[in-house]
Formats: sequence, C-alpha cells, structure tokens
Amino acid sequence: MQEIHQELTTIAGDILQPDDIEKIRKYQNFMIERGQLQRDQFGLNPFLTDLETALIVTKEIGMTRGSILGVILNAIVLGGALTAETVEKEFGTDVARVVNGLLRIRELYTKSAAVESENFRSLLVTFAEDMRVILIMIANRVYIMRMIKGTASVIAQRQVSTEAAYLYAPLAHKLGLYQLKSELEDLSLKYLEHDAYYHIKDKLNETKKSRDAYIANFINPIEQKLKEAGLKFHMKGRTKSIHSIWQKMKKQKVDVDGVYDLFAIRIILDSAPEKEKMECWQVFSIITDMYQSNPKRMRDWLSVPKSNGYESLHITVLGPEQKWVEVQIRTERMDDIAEHGLAAHWRYKGIRGGQSGVDEWLSNVRNALETNDDMQLMDQFKLDLVEDEVFVFTPKGDLFKLPMGATVLDFAYAIHSKVGNQCTGAKIGNKNVTIRQKLQSGDQVEIQTSSNQTPKQDWLNIVKTSKAKSKIRQSLKEMQSKDALLAKEELERKLKNKKLDYDEPTMMHTITKLGYKIVTDFYNALATERLDMNEVLELYAGQLRHTRGEEEKTVPTQSADQFVMAQYDDARKWGNSDDVMVIDKDLKGVDFQMAKCCQPVYGDEVFGFLTSGGGIKIHRINCPNAHQLRERYGYRIVRARWAGKRGSQYAITLKVVGNDDLGIVNNITSIISKEEKILLRSISIDSNDGLFSGNLTVMLEDTSRLQQLIKKLSTVKGVKNVTRI
Repeated sequence: MQEIHQELTTIAGDILQPDDIEKIRKYQNFMIERGQLQRDQFGLNPFLTDLETALIVTKEIGMTRGSILGVILNAIVLGGALTAETVEKEFGTDVARVVNGLLRIRELYTKSAAVESENFRSLLVTFAEDMRVILIMIANRVYIMRMIKGTASVIAQRQVSTEAAYLYAPLAHKLGLYQLKSELEDLSLKYLEHDAYYHIKDKLNETKKSRDAYIANFINPIEQKLKEAGLKFHMKGRTKSIHSIWQKMKKQKVDVDGVYDLFAIRIILDSAPEKEKMECWQVFSIITDMYQSNPKRMRDWLSVPKSNGYESLHITVLGPEQKWVEVQIRTERMDDIAEHGLAAHWRYKGIRGGQSGVDEWLSNVRNALETNDDMQLMDQFKLDLVEDEVFVFTPKGDLFKLPMGATVLDFAYAIHSKVGNQCTGAKIGNKNVTIRQKLQSGDQVEIQTSSNQTPKQDWLNIVKTSKAKSKIRQSLKEMQSKDALLAKEELERKLKNKKLDYDEPTMMHTITKLGYKIVTDFYNALATERLDMNEVLELYAGQLRHTRGEEEKTVPTQSADQFVMAQYDDARKWGNSDDVMVIDKDLKGVDFQMAKCCQPVYGDEVFGFLTSGGGIKIHRINCPNAHQLRERYGYRIVRARWAGKRGSQYAITLKVVGNDDLGIVNNITSIISKEEKILLRSISIDSNDGLFSGNLTVMLEDTSRLQQLIKKLSTVKGVKNVTRI
C-alpha cells in the first residue's frame, strides 16, 4: 500500500491537499489494528482494491480530488471507521457526494436485480446521482477483472464477468473509454467463453509474424507518399480485440481465418487545430489513389463526430494479396480522445457533443469539467436521468420499470393481475401506503392483498399504465357477467315459485319493453337493484298472458253497422269487379297475409293481390309496389276493406331521425312501453356525425294508435322526424 500511496501522491500531487493521504493512512491503520478489514469474495484486500481503482481513475480516466478520495474512502466508510458526515467535515462536501453515491450503488446491488437488463443500466445511472460514480464503478470493475484469473469462486467470477459484458463495457463505450471498454470485453469473454477466447488468441499468435510482415508491406508505400506531401505523422498497425473478432465470427459464421479485417492501420497526424480536417482528407486522397476503396465501409466521423466526442475517418481499401484493410485517419488530439475518452475531453476546446438524452448529458459533463466547477458538475446530474420512468423493487429484489407517476396499484398489476385485483395497499420502507401512492425510483414495495378485495370502477382513474387499465376493465366485465348470471338465476327461481313458466321470447319482449337492448345490461340492472325484481315479474306475467291470448278481449269502439267504408278516387281501378274482400281475422276459407313491403294496419286504405300460390297479400294503396302491381298484374288485384271488428295486432316499422343525445333512445322506448296495446318488437340504431337514425318495429291494432304514437315520438327532445316505412 505504501508504494501505491506514493504513486498516487506523485501523479495527483497537484490535485490532492497536503494532508489528504496522511488522514487516509490514519483511518486505514485504525481499521487494520482493530481487525475490521475483511477481504471480499475473491480474497482481495478492499484497501488495495480502492487504491488500485483510484490509480485507474487518475491515470486512465483523469478524474480529480473528489473522485480519488471518494474511491479510497469507500472501504473505510463501509468498515464503519468513518461516517458520511465525518467525511464531509474532514475532506469536504465534494468528496462526501462521491462517497454517498458509491453507498447508493452498493444499496442497489443488495436488491439483487438482474444486471443483464437495460432497466438495471438505467437504474444504475439514476442511482449514481453524478457522473463520477459511474466512471469509478467502471474503473473498479476493470481492476477486479484483472485480478480474478485464478479465483476459486467460479460462480462469482462468472457473475462479475456478466456484469462487465452487459453493463460496464457498454457504459464505457458510451462514455468514450474505448481502451477500458475493450479490456472489459476481452476479460469477460475469457471467463465466460474460455475455449473461444483461447482459440482466437492461439490463432492470432500463430499468424502474428505473417500479419506483421503484411502490415509493413502495406504501410511502407503509404509512409513514403505522406512524407513527400510534407505531413508530420506516425503510423501503427493494431490487431482488433479478441472480443471484436469473436463477434465477427458469430455474425459471419466463420472461423478466425475467415474474418478478413483482423487488424487496422492507424495514421495519426501531428496537425495544427486549424489544419486537422484538411490534412485528414489529404491523407484519405493519397491512400485511395494507391488502393481501391470500399465506399460502403467508409465512416466519416470528421464532419459529424460521435456523440461522445469521437472523431476519426475510417476507410477500407483493397491491399496487397487482394486483402481488405481498414485504415483509421486521425490527429493526435483525436487519438487522445479515442484512447482516453472523457479524460481527454477537457484538455481540448471546441469539441461538439450530442444534444439529446444521454449524449446531451455527457456534453454537459465535459463543459462542467472544463470550467473545473465541481458544484456545476453536481447540479448537472441530479437523480433521475430518465425523467419519464421510475424503477422499483419487490421484497425479493425483482426490478420493475414503470412510467413516472405510476402508483402502488400499477405496480401490483405489473406483478400479476391477481395481485392487482386483490391489492389493498402496500408497505414502502416499513410505512403503510394506499393504492394511490405514487412510486419513486428505488422504492422497495411490498404489496398487501385481501381475498375480499375486488376491482372498483374508480381504479381506472388511479392507474397510469395501459396494462393495469386493461386488466381492471377485464375484471370489471367478468364481475358484471357473474353478477348478471346470478341475477338471472334468481329471476328464474322466483318465476318458478310463482308457478310461471320461463319462456325465452316472452322474456325478450319484456326486456325490450323495459328499454334494454342488451340482455346483460338488463340482468346487471337487476343485480344492482336499479330494476325492481317484483315489477319485472309482474310485467313478465302480463306479457305471458298476452302471448297466450289469456287477456280479456278489448270491447270494440264501433260496430260493423257504424263502420264507414273509405272512399277512393277512381276506386274501380283497384279491382277488376264490384266484389270487395272484407278483411277479418275470423275469415274462413281464404288464405291471406299482410304484405311485408308496406305492413298494412287496420284503418289503412288497402287492396288485395292474388299471388301465384293462390293466396292473397294485403297491400296499402300507397305501397311502394302498388303502381307496378296495378300496371303489370291488374287482373290479379282485388278490392278490399277492413271489417268493423278489431282486436288483431299488426307489425309496422317507423323510421326515427334525430340528434344523437344521451338518453334519447331510452326516452323513445319508454314512451312505447307505456302505450297500452303497443308492443316493441325490434329496434336498430345507427349513429353518425352527431345524428342517429333508427328503425322501430312495433305491434299495434289500428292507424289511430299509430298516429298517436307518431305524434308522441315527435315530441321527444332531439327527435327531428318520425315517418312510417
């Protein structure tokens, strides 16, 4: 440790305060003397781990005092020799912020969430509070991956390697830490895909001599041309990382020998800032004059740098032996940024950054670091990088991502629909909360349920997620269906008790007369007691008697002697003789029916039409088909009139047009149901652009009742027109 302390003092002497290292040594010795130092699962000394991580943070990333001391103090605070409050007093607020950030990350890991998920990556960034903690975690994983080659704990080795591959390597790539990213990827492959790693490594070793010879043969003529152009530069060839080669092998489904771009040539120019782009494109021109380029594989990050600041010009050309070679053209400044990522950003001015999401976030980091304003750095990275999402845990540590504003009830349905349906509240941090409680990132939520709980209609106003809304609606619908079934069973049981048979058509007539178009709505109304069961039973009993003809006959309002024949203009043209057919329901020996095309009713002016089958169809004189029948089949037309005796009911259809107002249909059906001797047989409604058009088929006795009905329907608010079809 003494050597590392010395190295840190040498590298960061101008950053650290004179007594910083001495204070840290004091606390470290205090813990060692009291036996509080405990090695980790790999047998690594936590003090050494923190010191080595601090070296990576300093040398390879370029962080300042707050980060360096925050890393070194991590194990001391975890061991209990220091509190976060004491850190702030002894070393300052900036260092304390880093320590607190690392403690929060440790808290996140204790929840045992799956690090392979994108959710965990977002949550890690959210928990970090400031950028430096993420950089420290990357450096820490690099050191651990370097040290676990011979560990006995294979399971722990694979777990850390998985974290490196799925979590920290992508973060390092996003931050432009390409060297650390490649190292994490290679080491994770080494531990997770041992055979594949060493197969590629052995192949590369076997071909190293020939590969070096090829690179020399390729770059010699280029080097000569660049010198002739007066450019200052140096060149190097590098073999691609083992992880990169492995990915190409899987993608192209070939062995190592089949990967054609195993290496890349890098040309690094020593250019003045104002000449960087010009000289890079000059090199591009020289190389493409010498070797054929592949335009599909050209990447121009000079004109538009990557969001993390990466600038370079990549081309692929056909070199000697007809082999494709990748060439990277950049300046010393660009190479520094490519190798060291954020560590190089604040050493140069005028670098363009991305302007959206995480990329804008990284751009702000660079600007803050350039001004050396630590407080500005902190202000940039408050909790919740992803502002529209929250991340919460179950008591077992399972991680869920929900939209901002999601409630306990949303979380319950995210776990399972049954849990949601029975949710009564939750516990968050040992505090009881209601189902309406909004969740915050990092909450550990224990859902409370009751077998007596059922979804309520107002729950739809509590939840935010579409999944929860869908499940609630589904449950409400199922509950209504169940209640409707129970109501139907109760109705049938009471009918049986009253010695009344259950007749489906009669029940449908009753339901329609009560104004219900959907049977389930009728039974739901019974279940919720919006309809009185006894009233329904009474109405059904009356309808059943009517259907069976058990009702008392209506006393005729006029006798046959008083009946006055309707006078027709040119009446003879409606028949071929002076004989008149008298329509009476008791008429014997004559097969007659009311025509469906015009639906005659007692009191209409009518005529008979002799069909080819020998029967007679009764039509209204103003029937749409009347003119054609008279012109083509005049010899079949029979004069007809109604008998004075009434009592039969006839079906007629009314067309009603009006405004599509709330409750208008119920108002219409209510009027019909109250009319004596009028029965609603069917109703169909079509609504469009604020208007509705409906056809009502009713059973009634005569035209006088029909006119009364039309008059009453016309008075309904919103009805524009009522006509007989």
